Amino acid sequence: MLSQIAVFTQTVREHMDPPRVVVAATASCVEVVQCLRETQASAAIIVDAALEPVGILTEQDVTRRIAFQVGPDTPVIQVMSEPVSTVQARDFLHHAVAWMRRDGIRHLPVVDDRRVVGLLELDQVLARLSGQTVAQIDRLSHWANPKTMEEAKRNQERIAAELLADAVPAVDIQQLLSRLDHQIYHDAVDYCLGFMEREGWGSPPVAFEVLVMGSSGRGESSPWSDQDNGLILEDYPDREHYRIDSWFVAFSERLTATLNAVGFEYCHGHVMATNPLWRKTLSQWRAQVSGWIRKSEGLALRLSDILFDFACVYGEGRLSRALREHITQEAARPIFLRELFKVDEEHEVALGPFGIFLTERRHGLNHGKLNLKITGTLPLVGAARILALKHGIPKTGTLERIAALHERGALDHNQQDVLSHAYRHIVQLLLRQQLRDRKAGLTPGSYVSPQALSRREIVQLKANLKAIKEFRANLRADLTGELF
Repeated sequence: MLSQIAVFTQTVREHMDPPRVVVAATASCVEVVQCLRETQASAAIIVDAALEPVGILTEQDVTRRIAFQVGPDTPVIQVMSEPVSTVQARDFLHHAVAWMRRDGIRHLPVVDDRRVVGLLELDQVLARLSGQTVAQIDRLSHWANPKTMEEAKRNQERIAAELLADAVPAVDIQQLLSRLDHQIYHDAVDYCLGFMEREGWGSPPVAFEVLVMGSSGRGESSPWSDQDNGLILEDYPDREHYRIDSWFVAFSERLTATLNAVGFEYCHGHVMATNPLWRKTLSQWRAQVSGWIRKSEGLALRLSDILFDFACVYGEGRLSRALREHITQEAARPIFLRELFKVDEEHEVALGPFGIFLTERRHGLNHGKLNLKITGTLPLVGAARILALKHGIPKTGTLERIAALHERGALDHNQQDVLSHAYRHIVQLLLRQQLRDRKAGLTPGSYVSPQALSRREIVQLKANLKAIKEFRANLRADLTGELF
């Protein structure tokens, strides 16, 4: 039985069977039926000379189209089902299952690019899934239209609650939600490209990639993520700027509006592709990043903090890899990292002298509560980012960065273990409280009352916050030479 998380993270390749019967389109019906009988296969994939599928013949086809109806020497191409649907081996399993259930497909040829490499049989896959997991797949399934994307986005909260109730770690839920968000982004882009074609704008004038930043870029999303996105465009001549940029202005407006409609609220800080600051060619991005790093002050540091956790959710990935390489090379400058640390240090850790929690002082609904995002996870996220930049590590996820820093020798085994546990525990408390807030009809936030924690959780939380404070103190000493 597949775990609830595995079905959403594994690919078709991991669950396909080798194609037991693959025959040429010139084969006769009797030859194909004999192969099916000898191998006890339920379907034969019909291919052309390049091994690309052109049709499929299932047991039902044999019964309906061959038995007592055509001669044994009839070419199979005359009775096979065509055109044949296929799925890429690299596609996510849950997407394939949802598609097969929706369209009544029992056998789906698997291709690597265009050549047949396997066969996915719905009955076999469903036998490995629980009824609850199948229901979750149905609720999270979507295609390139706003209605299904909105339904899938809205259902993420329910899925997160079910998984947490089943003792799935919150960090695994975060990673799953990020992948699901990235898939919605991908379908939203496809939808908007179709819109641009229908409205007479035509195809994209140059290659482009869509980026997400912040928690989504780190793979640490919640069910209530807003928009933090941008575009990287292939370089083009300056004389073409008006024509090309006009296309991407219209596309960005349509994309951000679509994302808002399906459940990703507009970013209040305007970190979106509609803002020219976040829509640039690769050369422009490189120049902008280098300028931010050279300046190393004020807004330039805050913008760097936002960008550096980006991930590519649409496109080949070639442009985003080039930008990542540029950031990794440029950002290791000591002065820049020192100033970036000073900005991140504004988020103090929620633990004072003598192990006393530093809670919200302002009167109101959250008075006396801990802000476990601003004074819990963010101090660790920021410190891990800076140390990863210092050591030339391109990873973006917080746990990935901690693991990579351990591999580089920047963290010893105990530090890696303690910091990873700290992140996992605080995220667990945060997600649990956010889902409780939603159940109570409140807006999910990042405040947790110490009274809502068990004694064991309080002890663990204080130890985790202490570890984060020590990590940041060591980083401060390393970057500034200041011990206190």
